[in-house]
Amino acid sequence: MRVRVAGAAVDVAVPPAAARVPGVAMAGFRGRAEDPVHLRMIPYPARTVFVDLGDSLLVDDTDGTAKRGCVVVGMIAGSVRGRGRDVDLLQVRLSPLAAHAVLGGGPAGAVVSLEDLWGRDAERTRERLAGLRSWDDRFTVMAAALDRRLSAGKAMDPEVAHAWGRMVAARGRVRVERLAGEVGWSRKRLWSRFRAQVGLTPKRAAALVRFDRAARRLAAGHSAARVAAETGFVDQSHLCREAMAIAGTTPRSVAAAPWLAVDDVAWPA
Repeated sequence: MRVRVAGAAVDVAVPPAAARVPGVAMAGFRGRAEDPVHLRMIPYPARTVFVDLGDSLLVDDTDGTAKRGCVVVGMIAGSVRGRGRDVDLLQVRLSPLAAHAVLGGGPAGAVVSLEDLWGRDAERTRERLAGLRSWDDRFTVMAAALDRRLSAGKAMDPEVAHAWGRMVAARGRVRVERLAGEVGWSRKRLWSRFRAQVGLTPKRAAALVRFDRAARRLAAGHSAARVAAETGFVDQSHLCREAMAIAGTTPRSVAAAPWLAVDDVAWPA
């Protein structure tokens, strides 16, 4: 399907059911802009792998570094921008459960090269993808690489996995003390193990899940006041503070973010 992102016409492809991997979502983007496109990322409750097969560039504004090729962006990555003119990009979103096995632990805000995590296998995978034109073929190759990593990777503690699942089911509106009681751990132990394996504290992770729902509602055209009431914020001012803390911008800017413009097509779930 073709959509417009920041003035550029981009074709979006999603994998068939046969190429889907549990805890993983993929989408392919291809197009060309008249001028370089600059997109500011809105944090999302998943780790994201970008496999650039065109001329895209990710810029981490926290330290000014720019990366090409295969790049992993954490769930809260500060201010990260993507820019480019010839778009040929495979994007992979990994739930924390899948990311723990596929990528290993580490801070959720890190922006790193996939080669730092996969070694030479990252470039070999990129080269295979670059030699294919069909998105279905590319999805199949990437799914196989991810499946191998999932099988060989270390599983997340079931208690941490339960806590994450409850956060998602409750749309971020859940207390850490209650989660600790459900898994039979102390609050301190849950905090420590969750942060080690997810990369965020339970409180911060729940806030991100809640904010993600709010961001989608804002992008759909709903007012900040209505979104705040529907997604569990105390009031509109509370939503504004969270938007600034998590995304570094206002709810109005989140609503207009080109990054969210393709969500209904690329990430329909």
